[in-house]
Amino acid sequence: MKKIEAIIKPFKLEDVKDALTAMEITGMTVSEVKGYGRQQGHSELYRGAEYVVDFLPKIKIDIIVKEDHVDAAIKAIVDSAKTGKIGDGKIFVSSVERVIRIRTSEEDEEAI
Repeated sequence: MKKIEAIIKPFKLEDVKDALTAMEITGMTVSEVKGYGRQQGHSELYRGAEYVVDFLPKIKIDIIVKEDHVDAAIKAIVDSAKTGKIGDGKIFVSSVERVIRIRTSEEDEEAI
């Protein structure tokens, strides 16, 4: 099993969710996060004073998939989240040792 963490632009969440749901990936955790990469934030004007916004709002999606679904899930995320502009986000893939569904005590792939 693999954990896929995707950091995307907030307005792309529904597109990514729809793409993953179409693949029958229905379980995901979504968090509102802030961060920056190459974009290095931006400047804004408020009441005549300029200030720098270093951390930009992003959405973090966490999903756990079987190993044979990883490439398809990544493709679905990239295709649906990509705008072609700086700040589109990143995807991180890591191994998952064990998963347990608390309600039924099912483990590993049965618990996904």
